[in-house]
Amino acid sequence: MAGNSGGPWGGGGSGGGNRGGDDNRGNGGRKPGEGQSIPEIDEIVKKGQEQLRVLMGGRGGGSSNGSDGDGQPPQFGRGSIVIGVLAAVALWAYASVYTVRPEEQSVEMFLGEFSSVGNPGLNIAPWPLVTYDIVPVTTNRTVSIGTAQSGSSDTGLMLTTDENIVDIDFEVVWNISDPQLYVFNLADPEGTVRAVSESAMREVIAASRLAPILNRDRAIIASDVEALIQMTLDSYESGINIVRLNLDRADPPSEVIDAFRDVQAAEQERDRLERQADAYANQVLAGARGEAAQLLEQAEGYRALVVNEAEGEASRFLAVLGEYQQAPEVTRQRLYLETMERVLGGMDTIILDTDASGAGSGGIVPYLPLNELRNNTRGAN
Repeated sequence: MAGNSGGPWGGGGSGGGNRGGDDNRGNGGRKPGEGQSIPEIDEIVKKGQEQLRVLMGGRGGGSSNGSDGDGQPPQFGRGSIVIGVLAAVALWAYASVYTVRPEEQSVEMFLGEFSSVGNPGLNIAPWPLVTYDIVPVTTNRTVSIGTAQSGSSDTGLMLTTDENIVDIDFEVVWNISDPQLYVFNLADPEGTVRAVSESAMREVIAASRLAPILNRDRAIIASDVEALIQMTLDSYESGINIVRLNLDRADPPSEVIDAFRDVQAAEQERDRLERQADAYANQVLAGARGEAAQLLEQAEGYRALVVNEAEGEASRFLAVLGEYQQAPEVTRQRLYLETMERVLGGMDTIILDTDASGAGSGGIVPYLPLNELRNNTRGAN
C-alpha cells in the first residue's frame, strides 16, 4: 500500500518527474485552482458519523463507507436501546401528564369522544388514545353590547313598544358551569353569548315603553333580560352560567337627544299643570260637596222642625179639644184670653173706657205697663 501513495493511479516513482505528484497531494489530489471547501465538508461529515457510532456503541476509526475498522456495519448496544426506551417513555409522559389549576377543569376525550372531567391537580391522559382540553371554569368573561368596545354602537339601538328608539349599553358577565357541554356544544361561545344577549334585550325592550326604561324600570329590565339569556343558553345546553347583567346606559339616540329633552321638559310641565288642575278641581269639588251637605242638613233640620211643630200643634189642639168638650165656656174664655195675649202682648196699648150703653165717655183708663216694669226690674238686677 505504501507504493500507491504517490497518486490516485498507483504509479509512483522517484526523481524529479514524481515531485509534481507529491506537491499535488497537499491539495487533496487536485490541481491548483480547483475548489478548496469540498475536502473540509467531507471531513466534517466523517467526524460526525464517527461520533454518532461512538454514541451508539460502535467503535471509532471507521472508514467513509459506513463500516467500522473491521469493515463491519455499526452495532447498537444494550445501552443504546435502554436510552431510546427511556427517551420514548419521557416523551410519552410529557404528552400524557398535565396539571390543572384550581380555577380550571379539563375535559378528557378517548379517541375523540368524551371520557371524563379532570379535577384540579395532576392528571394523566394516556397519549395518543386520550387527549384533553383545559377550560378556565371560574374566570368571569365579559361581553359588551352597544359600547365602543363591542365594535359597533348601532347594536344598542332598539325599538320600544310605543315606537320610540332607545340607545342601550350593557355588559353580560358569564363563566363556565359545565366544561363538557361548553367544549362539545359550542363552536363560538363568545359569539353565542353576544347573539343571545342582544336578542333577549331586544325582546324585553320591544315589550316596554320608553319612559319606564329611562326612569324606574331599569333594574327590572336587567333582571328580566338576565333570566331570559340564561333560559336560552340552557336550552342550547351550552354549559354557560350568566353571573350578572350590567345595564350601563339607556338614553335616546344622540341625534335626537336634544329634542327628546325638550319633549321631556314639556311632558313634565304638562304633568305639573295637570296636577295643579286636579288639586283645584278637588278643592272646588270638596267645597261644593260640603256646601251641598250643609244645605241638605239644614233642609233636613227645617223639615224636622216643621214636622215637630205641626205634630206639637196637633197634639196641643187635641188636648184643648178634649178640655173644650168637657168645659166649653171655660175653655172658650181661656182661648180668647191667650189669643189676645199673643196679639196685644207686643203692642203699646191704650184702653178707652165706655159706659154700659156702649157710648164712649171720653175717659181714658190709664194703662199700667207691667211688662216694662218687669224689664226694668230685670235690668236693675
